[in-house]
Amino acid sequence: MTATAAFGIGLATISDAGEGTKVLDTWYPLVRLADAPTAAAALAAAVGHRGGAGTYELTDAQVDAVTGQQTVSDAVRDAVAAAQVPAPVDTRTHRRAVVTFVESLDAAPVDAHDVYLRLHLLSNRLVQPHGASLEGAFGLLNNVVWTDLGPCDPEGFTELRLSLEAAGHRIRVSSVDKFPRMTDYVVPAGVRIGDADRVRLGAHLASGTTVMHEGFVNFNAGTLGSSMVEGRISAGVVIGDGSDLGGSASVMGTLSGGGKEVIRVGEQCLIGANAGIGISLGDRCVVEAGLYVTAGTKVTLPDGSVVKARELTGQDGLLFLRDSVTGTVRVMPRAGETADWGGLNAALHAND
Repeated sequence: MTATAAFGIGLATISDAGEGTKVLDTWYPLVRLADAPTAAAALAAAVGHRGGAGTYELTDAQVDAVTGQQTVSDAVRDAVAAAQVPAPVDTRTHRRAVVTFVESLDAAPVDAHDVYLRLHLLSNRLVQPHGASLEGAFGLLNNVVWTDLGPCDPEGFTELRLSLEAAGHRIRVSSVDKFPRMTDYVVPAGVRIGDADRVRLGAHLASGTTVMHEGFVNFNAGTLGSSMVEGRISAGVVIGDGSDLGGSASVMGTLSGGGKEVIRVGEQCLIGANAGIGISLGDRCVVEAGLYVTAGTKVTLPDGSVVKARELTGQDGLLFLRDSVTGTVRVMPRAGETADWGGLNAALHAND
């Protein structure tokens, strides 16, 4: 295994519809990078893994095969035991204890198990956004009805709901999507989340991050330090330590419109309420409330020259504002009174 290899032990939910091989989700309570090569090698030998990427079902016989690796052995034992416990309500699914190997996180995932392992690595903060390839992830994941009774297959769901209702079980649907909410799988230490439905599995939330009720964090995106998230962090976006994304503010992602540029917000930045950016910000930048700066926005510099905002991407210490008389978007160095926006309230981010 290479330095970018990983493995996880967990529980896969499989739909009973069709051939019974449709993966609805895989929860990995234990995930490891290849800094544990002995454990990975022992597991690989136990299941007959000979390299590359792959997922294998775990059995009772493999519980004690991981000699000298107590944490891993316990995880195998717990996963096998959990898979054997019958569900209290029949949702036309079954669970399997599995181990998934990824030989290189730089290579594209090969199946749904592989994608779920990478999303777990992100939310467990073992890799940062863009630290693992998610190329083709949407095509590998199945659409799922996410309910309070667990993931269900959209195929035949109406009949399932009627059957459960007749048996006295009312099922509640929270969403129909390919990505579940993060907190059903991973609850990272040191964070606050006002509305768990608005943070997807695969979000990377650093300790000290507060996501308010209207905040949203997509997969393969998130924060690298203490941050206030009151707006939208789209897929692929990374927010630096000490930065504040104001109420209803947004940062352009890379999922729609063919956008390829990864937008980053540096440290100690403020993006005001209802503002937004389509360029990267360096450290100590401020975007005025209500101002949306796209790559093509014409911006007037202090010397009177006009450039497109993309020419300023990633620069430190800039203040973007709109002249309320002329409507001109201006940029100036943050100095004097404009150099300090107050910073984060430390008390709001002491989340331990």
